Order: sequence, then C-alpha cells, then structure tokens
Amino acid sequence: MQATVDLLEQIVDLDTYPIHRLDSPVRAELIAETRAQMDAVGCCRISDFIRPEAISNMLAEAVELHPSTFWAEQSHNPYASPANPDLPDDHPRNTFQDRMSGFINSDVLPEQSLLNQIYDSNVFTHFVWDSLGTEKPIYQWADPLGRNPYGVMETDHYFPWHFDGNEFTVSILVQKAKSGGVFEYVPDIREPNNENFEHVQHILAGGREGVRELDLVPGDLQLFKGRFSMHRVTRIVGPTTRYIALPTYVYDPWRMNRPHHAIHYYGRATELHYARETALVDGLVD
Repeated sequence: MQATVDLLEQIVDLDTYPIHRLDSPVRAELIAETRAQMDAVGCCRISDFIRPEAISNMLAEAVELHPSTFWAEQSHNPYASPANPDLPDDHPRNTFQDRMSGFINSDVLPEQSLLNQIYDSNVFTHFVWDSLGTEKPIYQWADPLGRNPYGVMETDHYFPWHFDGNEFTVSILVQKAKSGGVFEYVPDIREPNNENFEHVQHILAGGREGVRELDLVPGDLQLFKGRFSMHRVTRIVGPTTRYIALPTYVYDPWRMNRPHHAIHYYGRATELHYARETALVDGLVD
C-alpha cells in the first residue's frame, strides 16, 4: 500500500527532513550531504530521521513477530556460496565463519506495518535514489523474503563478514544492543567484474585496512552499498535484543536473491527464486 504524505509524516521527521518537497533547499542540502558521504566512505547516516513514536511502534511490531524469526546458526563465506575445491584453502571462497542471527522475513509483516508503509512509499524511494546519486534508477526489490525484513540478534550472536545480494540497503535501527552490535564495513572493496579477493582475504584474516565503524542509534537512517562493501555486525553483549529494519533496493526490479543465498539468510527459497536464479547483472560471485 502506497503511503500518503500524511502517513509518511507520522513515520519520518518531515519538518527537519522535507524529503517530500522536491523544490526545498533543505532537501537539496540534505541530498548533497548524503551524496558526499556516500562518495567519501560508501555509507551515510541521517540522525533522528524516523520519529521516536514510529520507532516505538516498529519495536512493538518486531517484538510481536519475534516468534516468527528464522534463526540461522551456520558457517558461510562472505558470498553465502558453496566452497570451491579448485581454490586454495585460505581463499575467500573457502573461508567460512560462524554466524548466529535471525531475520523476521518480509512476507510475515502485516500489510499495515510501518516498515511496509515506508518501504512502499515512492517518496521515500525517490529520496533514497537521489541520496545515492546513481544515474540508473533504483527499484524496490522483488524478493518476497528479503525486500524489507527485520534483522534480529540476541546475546552472543555474531553476523560475520559478508556481501548483500542487492545493491543498496537502507538500515533503520529499532533497538540497540546493550553492548556490541556495532556495524563495521569496508567501503567499495569490490566492484562489478573485480572481486578484489586479496583485500577481502586480508580482512577475513583479521586485517583492519580500510575498515570503518558506525555505531547506530534508534531512529538513525543509514544508506549503504551492501553489495560492494563487505560488512559485519560485531558480537552482541548483554540481554537486549538488537532489532534493525532493512529496506533494500536494486537496479533490476525483476532479480531476486539466488536460491542458496535466500536459504542461508531467510531459511527457504520460493519457486520464484529458482525461476530467476540465472538473472545475474554484475558478474559478482554471489
């Protein structure tokens, strides 16, 4: 359901961030700043973008849907792909790390979910596109499981280094862990047709060259090049569950996660995942 501006105003602080007013100089300044951050470090944060009452409602929704979380305790490489026996054991394709985390998949969200409302808003999508500064338009993702899930992490959970199956991810932190749960990333470590395996392996081996940290707080909006920048969430310390909303965007609205990627992260693959698995657009491994 398309969110009206009145409804969007209940979610986004449109007084401070008038993303619905294309002629606003405040919006133009915001776009310039987000593009500068994306160009400089492959990521940007807009503080207090989501209204506190909307964050409270999203937290209540995530808590209510918590029993539906798909929990994954498994090992995977950064590409969520099978090992390649033709490559050395220390190659990134053969470097597996343990993950324990969960997703409240997009297809279990109620129709009136605030997360659905903001994700389905063309005003919001247009703002994300303008902020990224890409020449090609972006689209809401066709993937029924991963288009806009909640990420869930509890005590001692860890989400190791990985790449996303979609080009761009928008993160909205809903509840912060008591300690840990810090987002770390390496901006633009790879690009289409250049995997940069040497640098990837440096990071997997514990190297810190190029690693940046972003300690989000509830209400922050984060824009991020998740397909090209390897990233992780550090181990959760303490009893507070970390919830984060993850609206995702792509260049190709038809493409979905490949089936093995969907199974690793969301617990299953649909018939459409298998039907569209050959639709690769950038030559990257996953």
